[in-house]
Amino acid sequence: MIKTKLFEMQDPLYRDFQAKLMPTVPKNKIIGVRTPVLREFAKELYKGGEYKDFLKRLPHEYYEEDNLHGFLIEMISDYDECIKELNRFLPYVDNWASCDCTNPKILKKYPEKTFSEIEKWLLSGHTYTVRYGIKKLMDNFLDEDFDEKYLDIAAGVKSDEYYVKMMKAWYFATALAKRYEESVIYLKEKRLTVWEHNKTIQKAVESCRISRDKKEELRKMRILQ
Repeated sequence: MIKTKLFEMQDPLYRDFQAKLMPTVPKNKIIGVRTPVLREFAKELYKGGEYKDFLKRLPHEYYEEDNLHGFLIEMISDYDECIKELNRFLPYVDNWASCDCTNPKILKKYPEKTFSEIEKWLLSGHTYTVRYGIKKLMDNFLDEDFDEKYLDIAAGVKSDEYYVKMMKAWYFATALAKRYEESVIYLKEKRLTVWEHNKTIQKAVESCRISRDKKEELRKMRILQ
């Protein structure tokens, strides 16, 4: 029923657009359902209680099924249940988009518990679980729950995987926008790999949240190769 409904919401042009953004996902695994439509469908399933059986069906066949799965997890109001479902789901995530779009708000209400989970995710060895751990550090621990130790933890993640390195750069670019003085040290002291260092600067310079003067300072820190 769910798969049939997803195909009823298909937009072939959007499928083609999505396929270009996700080179790791075969085009025949993408249906082409726009995110707002998929989120509304998730709400319908959750309210009707039909989502529980769907969450048990892993792995999924289609990209949109993974995103739908993530959107359903977001709506779980019990923290322990949410974490349980996240930990069942993350090992099956195989692309950056499904990884990044799953953002349960309840995780922010329990920072200590969430940080404990993040530590596990970062050590998982699975590309998109590690990426998810870094993203949760970025989403949840650069504002009121910030501690400089989180910068060290993010910098300490070692991986040759492109999608992990990109997330590290995104994390530090966001840290520069929110916690400039604490995070710029990681560039001044060259604590990241050359690729991560330069990509962080690129993303920070593209940001509208960083002042012109700071962008000029960052440009001077680029490492020539």
